[in-house]
Amino acid sequence: MTATPVSSPAVAPAARPLRPLVHRARPRSLRVREAVIDVFLRLCALSAVAGLLLIVVFVMREALPVLLDPETRREASLGRFFATPMWQPVGDIPKYGIAPLLVGTLKVVLVAMAFAVPVSVLAAVYASEFAPARVREGLKPVIELLAGIPSVVLGFFALIVLATWVQSLTGAVSRLNALNAGFALGLGIVPTIFSVAEDALRSVPRSYREASLALGASRWATAWNVILPAAGAGVSAGILLGLARAVGETMIVLMASGNAAMISGTPLDSVRTLSASIAAELAEVVVGSPHYSTLFFLGGILFLTTFVINVGAGLFVDRLRRRLAGA
Repeated sequence: MTATPVSSPAVAPAARPLRPLVHRARPRSLRVREAVIDVFLRLCALSAVAGLLLIVVFVMREALPVLLDPETRREASLGRFFATPMWQPVGDIPKYGIAPLLVGTLKVVLVAMAFAVPVSVLAAVYASEFAPARVREGLKPVIELLAGIPSVVLGFFALIVLATWVQSLTGAVSRLNALNAGFALGLGIVPTIFSVAEDALRSVPRSYREASLALGASRWATAWNVILPAAGAGVSAGILLGLARAVGETMIVLMASGNAAMISGTPLDSVRTLSASIAAELAEVVVGSPHYSTLFFLGGILFLTTFVINVGAGLFVDRLRRRLAGA
C-alpha cells in the first residue's frame, strides 16, 4: 500500500503593513499662486487705508490755518465762527458764522430720518415676515434699486416735482426748504436702512417665530415683540449707517434746500448745509485764503461727525448684542 501524501494546510498570505498617511506637498506653482494672491489682497487693503489717511491728512492740513495762521485767524477763527449768526464769506467784511450751516444740516437730517426710519423699518418687517415669497423677491430689488439712482437725479426730482407738492400741501412761502430737502434725502437713505434691517430680520432663527406662534401670539405681535427686538442690533446699525450718509449727502440738499444760510425754527424755510456750502463755493474760492481754509474746516467737521457716528454705531451694536445674548 502506498501512503497518501497529506497536504499541508493553506497558509494565508501575510498582510502588508499599513503605510503611514503622508501629506503630499502642494505643487510649487500652487504655493506661488497663493502667495501672490495673498500679497495682492494685502496691497488692496493697505491701499484703501492709505488712501483714506491721505484724504484725512490733506483735509486737515488745508484746515490748519484756521487754528494756527495769524493772518487767517483775523478773519476766520473758532471764536468768529460762533460770534456771528451770518454766513457771508464774500464781501468787504467777510462773516464766517457756521451756526446757520449747522442748524440747516440738523434740520434736513432730522426730517430725513423722521421720514426714512419708519418707512424703511416697516418695509423690512413686511418683506421679511408677511410678504409672500414672490412679492418679497420683487420688492427687495425694487427698493434696493433706489440706491443706484444718482443723488443728482433725486435732487432734480425734488427741485421740479417734490417741491411743488410740498408747497401745495404746507403753504410754504419758499418752494425749496428744509422739509423738501429732508424728504428727498430720506428717499436716498431708505435703501441703506432697508437692506441692513431686512437682512437682520431674516437672520433671526425660525424657532423664535414658531415658539411665539405656538404660545398664541399673532403674526404681527410676533414680528413686533419678538423678531424686531431680536434683530435690534442689525436694525440699529442700518439706522446709524443711514444717518451717516444723510449727514454727508451733498447734491440732494444743494438742489432742494434753497441754499439760504439763516437760522429759523421751522422746516418750511430755506436752509444751507455744511456739505452744500463746500460744493457751491470751493470751485470759485481763492486758494490759501481764509475762505478756502474755512471750507476745508467744514469738511473736517463733516469727516469727524461721520467718524463719530460710525464708531458710535459699532460700540452701540456690540453692546446691544451682548445685552441680548445675556438676556
